[in-house]
Amino acid sequence: MLKKITGYTIGGVSPTGHLTKIKIFIDETLNRFSSIFAAAGHPNAVFEINFKNLIALTSGEINEITE
Repeated sequence: MLKKITGYTIGGVSPTGHLTKIKIFIDETLNRFSSIFAAAGHPNAVFEINFKNLIALTSGEINEITE
């Protein structure tokens, strides 16, 4: 089901480029890092981005996700 909705396999779900529009949630604690490495469409591929650009690129909703 994940691949049908996003176009990506488990372990490679990128925060961008989905087949359909989905809501993106971003953990607010990621802001403490100067760089974030996000999945890039394949379990062995990532891309580097900063917190501000991740929000701009995804229009993600910032939430307290982790404890």
